[in-house]
Amino acid sequence: MFPESDQFPAHCLLSLMEVAGEIAFQVNPEGEILHASQRAAHVCGSDVPLVGSSLFELASLSDRHAMVAAFMQAAQSKEITRVNVRLAARTAWFELEMVASGSPVSAVMVTGRDISFRHEIEQRLRHIAVHDELTGLPNRALLTDRLHMAIAHAKRGKTGFTVVELDLDGFKKVNDALGHAIGDKLLQVAADRLRTLLRDGDTLARIGGDEFAAILPGLATDPEVQTIALRMISSMQQPFEIDGHALYLSTSVGAAIYPRHGDTDVKLLAHADAALYRAKETGKARCVIYNQIAFDQIEHDVSMEAAMFDAVRNGDFSLHYQPIVDAGTQQILGFEALMRWMRRDVGMVSPAQFIPMAEDNGLINLLGAWALKVACVQLKKFQEAAGRKLYVSVNVSPRQFRNDRFIEMVDDALRLSGLNGDQLMLEITEGILMSDPEHAEQMLTQIAARGVRIAVDDFGTGYSSLVYLKRFPIAALKIDRTFIKDLPGSVKDAAICNVVLSLARHLDLLTVAEGVENDQQLTYLSAQGCNLIQGFHTGRPMQPESVVEVLRTAAAALQH
Repeated sequence: MFPESDQFPAHCLLSLMEVAGEIAFQVNPEGEILHASQRAAHVCGSDVPLVGSSLFELASLSDRHAMVAAFMQAAQSKEITRVNVRLAARTAWFELEMVASGSPVSAVMVTGRDISFRHEIEQRLRHIAVHDELTGLPNRALLTDRLHMAIAHAKRGKTGFTVVELDLDGFKKVNDALGHAIGDKLLQVAADRLRTLLRDGDTLARIGGDEFAAILPGLATDPEVQTIALRMISSMQQPFEIDGHALYLSTSVGAAIYPRHGDTDVKLLAHADAALYRAKETGKARCVIYNQIAFDQIEHDVSMEAAMFDAVRNGDFSLHYQPIVDAGTQQILGFEALMRWMRRDVGMVSPAQFIPMAEDNGLINLLGAWALKVACVQLKKFQEAAGRKLYVSVNVSPRQFRNDRFIEMVDDALRLSGLNGDQLMLEITEGILMSDPEHAEQMLTQIAARGVRIAVDDFGTGYSSLVYLKRFPIAALKIDRTFIKDLPGSVKDAAICNVVLSLARHLDLLTVAEGVENDQQLTYLSAQGCNLIQGFHTGRPMQPESVVEVLRTAAAALQH
């Protein structure tokens, strides 16, 4: 690069330095600048005395160590050494080439060229490789890398964290109806909303069309996960104002917790995805946390699924009926029809096992239509035994509610049984209402027009907006057993129940308390104005023959 002779004329040295690069320096082995080109003086600032100062101090503080290391390597090896640094006087990036001269080393020649544009392009390409272009969020590749880091950190600290996956319920409908431009803007707004909910140390990524994932360090308990999921769901249920369109969506959330649900990135993401699928299939607008027993032994039990189809053909499903009584008089006013399956080679199978599977494989439509007809026909026999009017309550699954023939199924059940519409109550979840509000409103309006009443099941456990109580023709709220089991001792449960009962009273809605198991709970709920009671304390689920006997006995007692 430069002659090694110490006697090389100074004017020749300076001339060569001017053409050697955008900046050029001759530096002694200690890093002191002996000569500097005019361009170097211009780049570093004309008021900075370069000669006699340290070369290393020209680099930004964060790059100074790299420059010193490169300089030492050049002095020792006498080979060209390169290093990229930012100059303290500018934000520009320079690539410096260093080579020692003399034996022993008397000077190190340093030349540099501005690579800011190249560096910017490289940084941009690196960013694109690991970020989603539409939202600017990390993509799946960066999420996986962050997940590896989270696992390593959790192992060292013996802590836990959560991986959540969520997607937008109803997004495809918006995309299909209004086009991808509107859909893209909606995704950007959704990403911004989610980003504001999370902490600085959390990672939010977009991993698919309308699917997002997040890593939440330090969150390792179910209540903590449900709390953040509630915020996510509530945020997504706020209207999206996009180019003059008011769009309403919801979101479903699946979660997996390290190390309980997996100790690798593959397992955690797979289990969070499985939980998300379960959330969508069981009502949407809710969070499901992975459960190994429920997911591995139930959802994927092929033998049980095959047995279900056999049970349908063989008539092994039946309905049991649990009394619903007046809170004051404890007189039976109606029944909830509960599906039961006596598996021939196993025994009684829990509904918590076979109902989700039936929802998944489509059998729920067949079973639901059958249950609706049988329950209505059976109620006629119950009324004959009681000598008075009763009603029957039947659960409706998300898949049933989305079935185009559901209204027809209701009409068939009423026609076959001869019941009036007000003697049938259909129980649906909050998730069904909010996963597709427009469809829900259309369906519920048609159902209400037939006199059939709608009850919101497990009220208070979902994540829906109370707006639906005003928007939809709801007749009753069923207070979930979660809020009943610790009454009257639990101050929090008492407060929640009182709020729900007051809300229902002002909206002229019936209230049904589920899971009442003792007289103290019954007395408290009755005193607070709850209308109806359901639970083991007032009656366990019974086969039809037992119901008829109970009703006949009660009717005979009244006559005497």
